[in-house]
Amino acid sequence: MHCPFCRHTDSRVVDSRTTDDGTAIRRRRQCPSCERRFTTVETASLAVIKRSGVNEPFSRSKIVTGLRKACQGRPVSEDDLARLAQRVEESVRARGQAEIDAHEVGLAILPPLRELDEVAYLRFASVYQAFDNLEDFEKAIALLRAERAGADDL
Repeated sequence: MHCPFCRHTDSRVVDSRTTDDGTAIRRRRQCPSCERRFTTVETASLAVIKRSGVNEPFSRSKIVTGLRKACQGRPVSEDDLARLAQRVEESVRARGQAEIDAHEVGLAILPPLRELDEVAYLRFASVYQAFDNLEDFEKAIALLRAERAGADDL
């Protein structure tokens, strides 16, 4: 780790703490050359493989952007979107893979989005489950109705 002040090639760890529910480590470091202190945050990297084959770092903000489009005009707050994106990230990281297909990330969004807002779920599902015609929408709506009716019986 290079010192951000004097660019010395080494540093000493003074303190380490977990942050973000244990998904990251915050380290307080000190440079042996200039003796100034600085903080680093370490997280396990997670790469998303896009359809084109390009790898890019996982981005919670991209999930929120996609969810915002699906939830446009719906009674869903920014806090709801942020919590949902966090749940998705936790779910994806729990798989223990360093790389995950972008389509799988989209599919991981569906269950918590369904709990949040059924209309937004249908909008999002129509893309990630590749709805081709009205029958696909009708099947998805029928499934939602059947599950809601089953939940009402409990």
